[in-house]
Amino acid sequence: MSRIQACFARLAAQGRKALIPFLTAGDPDPKFTLPWLSAMVAAGADILELGVPFSDPMADGPVIQRASERALAHKVSLKRVLELVAQFRLRDQITPIVLMGYLNPIECMGYRAFVATAKQAGVDGVLVVDLPPEEAKERMLPLLYQAGIDPIFLLAPTSTPERIRHADALGRGYLYYVSLKGVTGAGHLDLEDVATKLGMVRSLTHLPIGVGFGVKDASTAASVAKLADAVVVGSALVQKVEENLNHPDKIEAAIVSLISEMRKGIDGV
Repeated sequence: MSRIQACFARLAAQGRKALIPFLTAGDPDPKFTLPWLSAMVAAGADILELGVPFSDPMADGPVIQRASERALAHKVSLKRVLELVAQFRLRDQITPIVLMGYLNPIECMGYRAFVATAKQAGVDGVLVVDLPPEEAKERMLPLLYQAGIDPIFLLAPTSTPERIRHADALGRGYLYYVSLKGVTGAGHLDLEDVATKLGMVRSLTHLPIGVGFGVKDASTAASVAKLADAVVVGSALVQKVEENLNHPDKIEAAIVSLISEMRKGIDGV
């Protein structure tokens, strides 16, 4: 059983839902990433999504795009992200870490080298936005399975039953349901539409379902927790980073405050 699977099993036994925060590795400076990861866990995060900076993050809105630009300005590569995960593992052997990013950096490193290094570093899951299940099956899935790393796939409001079954068959850990027809941080979350779609998704999958894109505050997190197994929050946290770039000493407190509020909202469901 992977760390991700164990986490969901533990939460299910407790009747609780997972909180999965996202931050871009190295934003706004690599020296902040490790302490912020630990601070998020202390504030109530169950699983951490760590964004791999990329020059053309097509699924991400302007907030996360700018975070990638800030990290890339510090030359934060995929290799550096994996080094940060390895350093995190020295202080935390329990909290699962999922790398979220794009295919190009992985292809540049090489699939075998990436998976081997990710396993050694202590990565638990990989979500590659532009690598659909059909292509992942041929390129990387056997390596991930062998390494015990969970491949995590995205589902959209437009996903067909056939695609959902396919993602369920090949995925591990959880499925990430993108609640909006757009990029991260865009639009207003239509909870009625999410509830309808998740009903169909649940009938076709055995995996836990996390919902992200559009989760902005504790109230939204609580509403999503009524429907899903996990609440994923990204742009709202990265926005806290950006709002305090001139006062970096205030960023950790802002991140912790939002996660603590969301944790309280989710646990109150």
